[in-house]
Amino acid sequence: MKRCIAAAALAASVVFSSHAMAESFDLQSVFGLNVPSIGPSPVNWAEKVRLMTAGEIDIKVHGAGDFVPPFEVFGAVSSGAIPMGFDWIGYWAESIPVANLVGSMPFGPTPEIALGWMFEGGGVEIIQKAYDAHGVKVIPCHLVVPEAGGWFSKDINTAEDLRGLNMRIAGLGGQALAKLGANTQLVPAGEIYVSLETGRIDAAEFSAPQLDKGFGFQNIVKSYYFPGWHQPSSWDSIIINMDVWNGFTPEQQTIMVEACKANITENMADQLNAQIEAVEEIEAAGVEIKRFPDEVLAAMRDAANEVMQEEAAKDPIFKEAYESLTAYIERTARWAELQALPR
Repeated sequence: MKRCIAAAALAASVVFSSHAMAESFDLQSVFGLNVPSIGPSPVNWAEKVRLMTAGEIDIKVHGAGDFVPPFEVFGAVSSGAIPMGFDWIGYWAESIPVANLVGSMPFGPTPEIALGWMFEGGGVEIIQKAYDAHGVKVIPCHLVVPEAGGWFSKDINTAEDLRGLNMRIAGLGGQALAKLGANTQLVPAGEIYVSLETGRIDAAEFSAPQLDKGFGFQNIVKSYYFPGWHQPSSWDSIIINMDVWNGFTPEQQTIMVEACKANITENMADQLNAQIEAVEEIEAAGVEIKRFPDEVLAAMRDAANEVMQEEAAKDPIFKEAYESLTAYIERTARWAELQALPR
């Protein structure tokens, strides 16, 4: 009841007037603001918007759970209970199937190809069509480098070792592992550590080493696998209630998009170095860094392709995005081939 009252009060407090000199809006992230890299990202974006609008738009950023539980942020933005949110796109796959593809396409694009497709290859225009049905504007705003393959309490030597494994994994990668016999589940970020510690799950993936290290997984699990086959790149986004979005001037809307592009550049600038530093610290904690055997990766790829074909058959926007992104990956691959240097 208190939550409903708070949400109603919040909605009432965010009445936009195009004639006002300064307007304040609340934004809730699905992440804690102290989470490395992604935690401060919406704060940095809000600061850029404030700067670029000369203070006309003041966005107050709140962490996970401040108004609603993390997995309820999309619904709250859609209904107007919260004006804005910050998310990992894949969390909303149940409502928006294409979010699964954009959030984590197994064996998908590298970050630079994902960036090109999103803003220059028609990606954002395709996915916005899915968000329109929910009254939400989506702005891709944080691009994550390839993730780790995950933390495992036992060795993975063959695909058969995945059978019966209880693993926290999100998105299409989770569906692929389910085809290989794993028991997959989506555990909120803040509950992963305890779930591993208590044995509720045998394995977990969350993100890249920089973020994983911050959660302390290296203190309880001693096998850390690569590559991040399930998420070679992924998107976090700003989501804005469409009525709120339409209340902004075209110039203000452009500023918000451009602030996200600046945010992406900033968060990508030192991510590779940050991952190596994190890997070294994780190793120093006694963790063994391992690679999935090629046989296992081949089985994962086959399962993932099957999953994506099934999803494409069920949802036309997923199909459009899948075909568009796949074609973009294949076409741009020639550039990498032409520029490949001998090692």
